[in-house]
Amino acid sequence: MEEKILVVDDEQNVLDGIKRHLHGKLNIITAGSGMEGLEMIKTSEPFSVVVSDYKMPQMNGVMFLAKVGEMAPDTVKIMLTGQADMQAIIDVINQGTIFRFLTKPCPPDLLRKNIYDGIHQYRLINAEKELLGKTLSGSIKLLSDLLALAKPEAFSRSLRVRHIVRQIAEKMDLGNIWQVEIAAMLSQIGCITIPDSILSKVYRDIRLHPDEMLMFENHPKTGSEMLANIPRLEPVAEIVLYQEKLFDGTGFPRDKRSGEDIPLGARILKVALDFDKMLQSGLDTNEAIDEVKKRMRWYDYKVVQKLDKTISRDNKKKKIYTVKEVMIDHLDDTMLLAKELVSASGVVLGSKNQRLTKSMIITLKNYRKNREIKDPIMVVVPLT
Repeated sequence: MEEKILVVDDEQNVLDGIKRHLHGKLNIITAGSGMEGLEMIKTSEPFSVVVSDYKMPQMNGVMFLAKVGEMAPDTVKIMLTGQADMQAIIDVINQGTIFRFLTKPCPPDLLRKNIYDGIHQYRLINAEKELLGKTLSGSIKLLSDLLALAKPEAFSRSLRVRHIVRQIAEKMDLGNIWQVEIAAMLSQIGCITIPDSILSKVYRDIRLHPDEMLMFENHPKTGSEMLANIPRLEPVAEIVLYQEKLFDGTGFPRDKRSGEDIPLGARILKVALDFDKMLQSGLDTNEAIDEVKKRMRWYDYKVVQKLDKTISRDNKKKKIYTVKEVMIDHLDDTMLLAKELVSASGVVLGSKNQRLTKSMIITLKNYRKNREIKDPIMVVVPLT
């Protein structure tokens, strides 16, 4: 797709001259004022480069480009003027908000070259964002798939908790819901290092020996260290580290942080983890919420309030599912296991209500080829 260039100047003859010289070489859109330019940015597809005059009525070029930076941070900004407050321009350039500064009269070849340089910069910015985005999502998917294969029960818990966390975070209007949601999804990643026998006790609320308890208490720290080395996941790693920290300052890690000094995402995650554990122990929704409210010194009151309102609302929107037998070749990632799936050699391949992933389906096909499991298997299927 051809990049769009926005040129803003209050002198129509200047705009006409630029369009005439660059016609056929660049996709030039013009605006006669800063307000008109901002409206175009608001309603149009992204502009790769914005070229602005400095001295314009109502809104000068510095003010205009500052607004552009807020509305379209990836757009490359060029200042073109013959009557500039030089100190103001120098200050803006030093702040790194303007890519180039050109003076009038600017030869068409020079203007075209700088616009092409701006387009190249825009492409670099977006290529880097795309690379980071794909790397990040790929890393998260890899870790999630590893957890699903290595510790099915831990993976199932992370899926349940993720749903609760998302509901609470949306109710609290958080700006970075994705961070809390990923933290919930990867909250149990440190459990990969814990023996299945110990995790089984944890999920069935069986009392642990002191050395077993110490091992389990360390899983947030292990998970946080695994995530801290992934770019842009530093805040997620901190949430995972503090997922078992109580609002009154007790819990893990054993440091001096308490109350609102604990990351908000971790406060949300702690409520969700404990609420899920209560549900898995056999309490119904209302009983679990009442139990959470009895432990108010453990939790952020604002989070508990949102949980109460969220769960009440969520109960009115229950999805309808059916249980059926499905051949392994026909499984897909909308299905859940209807019961724990164990291989002939005693390996737990998936826990009850665990959502199937593509990697898990491949694993099941391999176990079937090795005659460790048989078709069909019982799954929970959402009704359309």
